[in-house]
Amino acid sequence: MDTDEYDYESLGSNTTMTQNAFAGALAGIAEHCAMYPVDSIKTRMQVITSVTEKAVKQPPVTLRNLWKGVNSVVLGAGPAHALHFATYEYCKDYFGANGNGHHPLASAAAGACATLVHDGLMNPFDVVKQRMQLRDSAYKTIRECARSVYAKEGFTAFYISLPTTLVMSVPFQSIQFATYEFFRKVLNPDGPHYDPKSHVIAGALAGAIASSVTTPLDVIKTLLQTRGSNQDSRIRNARGFREAASIIMERHGIKGFFRGFRPRVLTHMPSAAISWSVYEYIKWIINTRNNTQQQKEKENFISL
Repeated sequence: MDTDEYDYESLGSNTTMTQNAFAGALAGIAEHCAMYPVDSIKTRMQVITSVTEKAVKQPPVTLRNLWKGVNSVVLGAGPAHALHFATYEYCKDYFGANGNGHHPLASAAAGACATLVHDGLMNPFDVVKQRMQLRDSAYKTIRECARSVYAKEGFTAFYISLPTTLVMSVPFQSIQFATYEFFRKVLNPDGPHYDPKSHVIAGALAGAIASSVTTPLDVIKTLLQTRGSNQDSRIRNARGFREAASIIMERHGIKGFFRGFRPRVLTHMPSAAISWSVYEYIKWIINTRNNTQQQKEKENFISL
């Protein structure tokens, strides 16, 4: 059997949890870093500002300050995505999504489970990242930002947005994983063959669809994660999902829930394509190596 031709549909079961985690960590770092400046623009567009803040002259936007906070993403994305993809592969196999045909509910359920472990670990890093992405942020390092947030707002500041994040991320990831698996199988019906083009297209479509549907929840999450840096006392004291949603509705109406829609979609389309492509590529390399090793062991055994 040619080592380049293997059952690609059962890839998750042919690689170990550690190998899936390693592939996921690399995919997560590549995904977040590649589109980070666009994500910074999205965050700034979503932030609700008061009349007083609008009157104050803001510092100019430069490419350099659009990268502020990227270290927080690198530190968090690696381990968070390692858990994310390892959990996804395990749950996908457990729920039966690796079988022939389409299994959108099983894939969505696996994606939801993976999201719970990912967001629990990633949320504090995301809070620091968004505080540093603000246009008027004076923080120079992620340590300085984290210490300041903790000193002024306490430990709860790192997790106050977690319920909203989960309300957004669970449907986002469920939709993304289900649509990715669907488009991957449609674009690559000859499942056993590795096809990078199908991963790029399926990932981009999945990212676009999932980000479009969940943008309103992302706007609410951004308000809660950046509230401590806001000059508006009502925003600064917002305590949860309902209050944040009320503020957005009162200030900007329905349109307020779609602030940053375009950069969010423009971020998630290529980032999802990059993430899935890197993830599948690393797994393909690992699985090919595993199959080669197994073939050599088999040949050695036969020769004995």
